[in-house]
Amino acid sequence: MARLKWGVIGAGDIARKRIAPALRDLPDCELVSISRSRPELAEEFAKEFGAHKWFGDWREQIIDDEIDAVYIATPVYLHAPQTIAAASQGKHVLCEKPMALTVAECDEMIAACRKNNVKLGIAYYRRFYPAVIRSKEIIESGEIGKVSVAQINAFEFFDPPRDHSRAWLLDPAKSGGGPMMDFGCHRIEVLMNLFGTVSRVEGITSKASFNRDVEDTASALLRFENGCCATITVTHAASEPRDTLDIYGTKGSIHIPVLNIGEMLICSETGMRNEVLPPAVNTHMPLMTQFANSVLNNTAPLVDGDTGRQVAAIIEQIYDM
Repeated sequence: MARLKWGVIGAGDIARKRIAPALRDLPDCELVSISRSRPELAEEFAKEFGAHKWFGDWREQIIDDEIDAVYIATPVYLHAPQTIAAASQGKHVLCEKPMALTVAECDEMIAACRKNNVKLGIAYYRRFYPAVIRSKEIIESGEIGKVSVAQINAFEFFDPPRDHSRAWLLDPAKSGGGPMMDFGCHRIEVLMNLFGTVSRVEGITSKASFNRDVEDTASALLRFENGCCATITVTHAASEPRDTLDIYGTKGSIHIPVLNIGEMLICSETGMRNEVLPPAVNTHMPLMTQFANSVLNNTAPLVDGDTGRQVAAIIEQIYDM
């Protein structure tokens, strides 16, 4: 059985909790190497997850002939240069979200991967949530009629000290923006998956509670070519967490109180029912399985660079308002 050999660039929380365990456990994948700016920590991480190589410089890692693909798990400002460099060495790339700081960088990443005939995937793993897949099935079946309105709220409290490991998220030169860039991007991708092409974007951002260089709160209104209107509101400044998806049609509705749990209430002309469709325990596992299959079978990644670029274009419009 063919196995895809991986190098992971970056060894933070996502890599430790989701990426490395997935690559360790997937039967058609092998975790070969880790790179991290502190070599002693890279070595510790590699040994913990069974990788036999580690690097203090990712540039050395991508020239290693043993690896076929890289997972880029670094801050956003590094995504474009690392993707382009890895592609130039013939490595397939699965990159963390959001894809890049700008649409222009997304275009450069896509061009580099096409030029070097390698796959490019973006880690919008909610595409594979059973509750999202089921919602799409219900919408397409016509059970709730023509969808007119969708609403998403994504709230968390995030005010880290300067020495916090995730404080870079508040530096626009590294992150590109605040909560709309960080986790709003996931919700934009969910809505695009459910409703198709966006035809109009309106956005508003605010520093409602914190004096920082990125917004702490943002809202966006999207109109899709099919006529559906959707709102997304995200914040770093709410004491109560929210992770909702509500979809309203002419014959019924779908309500998911916590997207990361997957409990659904479906209301239609036949009555109300509950369905429970939780995501995978390791939420990255289905994404990485599909990407590995796309490389091994020479098919298209389900969430590719074009998807990442479309999300980036919407976020640029929101921030330009």
